[in-house]
Amino acid sequence: RYFLVGSNPAETKYRVLKIDRTEPKDLVIIDDKHVYTQQEVRELLGRLDLGNRTKIGQKGSSGLSRAVSAFGVVGFVRFLEGYYIVLITKRRKMADIGGHAIYKIEDTNMIYIPNDSVRVTHPDEARYLRIFQNVDLSSNFYFSYSYDLSHSLQYNLTVLRMPLETLKTETTQTRQESFDIFEDEGLSTQGGSGVFGICSKPYEKYVWNGKLLDAVKNTVHRDWLLYIIHGFCGQSKLLIYGRPIYVTLIARRSSKFAGTRFLKRGANCEGDVANEVETEQILYDASVMSFSAGSYSSYVQVRGSVPLYWSQDISTMMPKPPITLDQADPFAHVAALHFDQMLQRFGSPIIILNLVKEREKRKHERILSEELVAAVTYLNQFLPPEHAIIYIPWDMAKYTKSKLCNVLDRLNVIAESVVKKTGFFVNRPDSYCSILRPDEKWNELGGYVISTGRLQTGVLRTNCVDCLDRTNTAQFMVGKCALAYQLYSLGLIDKPNLQFDTDAVRLFEELYEDHGDTLSLQYGGSQLVHRVKTYRKIAPWTQHSKDIMQTLSRYYSNAFSDADRQDSINLFLGVFKPTEGKPHLWELPTDFYLHHKNTLSLSQTRRRYFAVMFLIVSKRIIFFFSPVTCAENRRKLTVKKFHKYEEEIDIHNEFFRPYELSSFDETFCLAMTNSTRDFMPKNVGIDPSPFTVRKPDETGKSVLGNKSNREETVLQRKTAASAPPPPSEEAVSSSSEDDSGTDKEDEGAVSQRSTPVKVTDTGDNTKITENVVQSTKDVYGLNLSDVPSEDDLTIYARFVQLGQSQHKQDKSSQQFCSKHHLDRVINLIPISSFSQDNIYEVQPPRADRKSIEIFHAHIQAGRGNMQPLGKDDFLMYREYIRNRYM
Repeated sequence: RYFLVGSNPAETKYRVLKIDRTEPKDLVIIDDKHVYTQQEVRELLGRLDLGNRTKIGQKGSSGLSRAVSAFGVVGFVRFLEGYYIVLITKRRKMADIGGHAIYKIEDTNMIYIPNDSVRVTHPDEARYLRIFQNVDLSSNFYFSYSYDLSHSLQYNLTVLRMPLETLKTETTQTRQESFDIFEDEGLSTQGGSGVFGICSKPYEKYVWNGKLLDAVKNTVHRDWLLYIIHGFCGQSKLLIYGRPIYVTLIARRSSKFAGTRFLKRGANCEGDVANEVETEQILYDASVMSFSAGSYSSYVQVRGSVPLYWSQDISTMMPKPPITLDQADPFAHVAALHFDQMLQRFGSPIIILNLVKEREKRKHERILSEELVAAVTYLNQFLPPEHAIIYIPWDMAKYTKSKLCNVLDRLNVIAESVVKKTGFFVNRPDSYCSILRPDEKWNELGGYVISTGRLQTGVLRTNCVDCLDRTNTAQFMVGKCALAYQLYSLGLIDKPNLQFDTDAVRLFEELYEDHGDTLSLQYGGSQLVHRVKTYRKIAPWTQHSKDIMQTLSRYYSNAFSDADRQDSINLFLGVFKPTEGKPHLWELPTDFYLHHKNTLSLSQTRRRYFAVMFLIVSKRIIFFFSPVTCAENRRKLTVKKFHKYEEEIDIHNEFFRPYELSSFDETFCLAMTNSTRDFMPKNVGIDPSPFTVRKPDETGKSVLGNKSNREETVLQRKTAASAPPPPSEEAVSSSSEDDSGTDKEDEGAVSQRSTPVKVTDTGDNTKITENVVQSTKDVYGLNLSDVPSEDDLTIYARFVQLGQSQHKQDKSSQQFCSKHHLDRVINLIPISSFSQDNIYEVQPPRADRKSIEIFHAHIQAGRGNMQPLGKDDFLMYREYIRNRYM
């Protein structure tokens, strides 16, 4: 047998699973549902060790040996022989949200469960195992013990704010199956020590090990179930004059209709689309690590393939295979199912930003635009006008080639209109300063306003053909606009507006580029080809060669390795299940029928296509206004009662771990993607605010940051200086009001009219002879050579005279007692008057009556006069005894 022993972080509570190894093909797991203490589990393992030795009293060979130590169970999988267990053996902390840690899987281990004596071998087992392990679990898979990563922050915090009366009516806690001498004397839920906890079922669409846990989901306790997501998770620290603000980006990749670039296009028969990713940006003040007391804000947007039946044939070995529509769908049934899912999760409005090309010499991408317009137009006739799907077409490639248009300006206008319609989530009401000095843009903001903050209603859905390069840039611009509103709602900036070339936007841009590179590698096989700098037209000349290499890498991956990756994903997600007597995975000519269930059977019922969206509106359109209170979602909640002193709900002990010896580096330092310290200026006297516009060479991550960058910049300047200025430079229109100044500064930093820099090459070292001596203005913030003004000289003279008078007063205090002389020195006029509570006059704090009684009782107890214990004291003591020793 295998014994799986799991514990809480403090190692005070344990659970034990017994896995039978005598069954060759079945999985037999026994969970006694009992919570052991550390002493009890030691005694249990000791008895098992003693009972499994070959001879009684033998100490040489142990009857129980540790096979592996792990951080969680990914699941159980079976191919053609017995079951395997997949364990997480190495993890790395990637982010922290309100004290809840998010980990990345670094390494896993697969252990075959049945004994060798009962193993029935199969010749194809090793090949299936190799295909399964092609899904690299150490690459962008994330989990959390205490935070639901499959749901958004808005959903999770709305669950926490459910009223107590609602919780009482739900199915209450599952009691521990053990004897309890105090079970008839339960503590009161209000005013006592009872605390309700809520556990919600994960959103299965974004869970990647759901099929691996199906075999044990109904057998073991829910504490054993660890759900993982696939996508991206990054966190950066934004320092605003020392105040830590964490910016977190979480991308959840859908496990439905998942696959690689050319093998998964469009949608399946159930409305699931390819390359569907939900991106959530979370902003919170890290100085308060509590969901109930802290300030949190989030914004969600979605990317996904065009929801139609379409594909591209890669057998022609063309870089851009032709787009073909596989099935006619005149009633937009697939699009209706897809938008049905979105309305259930996000509510209305659903906003579609379509970035595919609209004008082409030969029809390619335009095929998708025409079909999508027809589908949205058809579906909108069944929706009320206020809940209609908003369709925004914009040919981004065409505007990129134009010399008279700035792409990011147009995207900024679209982003403003989108965020105003959907709003965003924040868990605190509007600041008093925004009520006193309301901003015009803030008053036009949409969403749903409640007493405790704001809710996001609806979502932006962005797509191009691949949903990679253009989509990531558009999502960055929308995220940048939402970030400004989030910072404004938390009282960190005075206007909901952020400019380019500030520390905050540069940090956010690098976070989004890491996000885009990761998602592009998962779906397309290479990193991003076109980045934000490419569309801003400030990318260095070396970026072109990198883009060519990424294009070649993407083409190679699509042509040669995507088929094997697709087979691995199908096997990992349980889309294909190996069965005796049926074709193997590698023998299938296509996986079309695996993802389209309607091809396996003929439906006998006629669908009423015209009524699909109408039924959605009547039942589900208000879902996201109150996503928890509806009956359908309440059935997914499990309510349990805890004692308020239990370690399971103590975030302080969970985060700081006072029970173990730990270092400051492990406890407080998180390996974040970026921090504003990387972007802040290194010179003294420059404004350290992350919202100040800077030139690229003023920051820590500057163009002249390291040796390689210096060489690249020098060569770039020499090449640019020898080349004639491009004729289109003056014809390009200037940026918007927000970005005009910053774009000019960037053009000046790496300009094609820059002067060459003299380079002296001595061996491997490259020296740049520039103006090494910095001016006093760069160092101190002012030019010391300028003559001070008369007002400054007058103030300084008064300051010197006041200091001299103070020294004279110390030597002979009686000489300067006259009021006339003091008035002649300087006339001090108070600008405000405080009657109490200033630095000279304070009042002692007032204690309430209960505190005074507690203090007097403490004094009397020290003198030996004990007061009789009340009923509440007895109940608290019994509860302590039960939690501590029973």
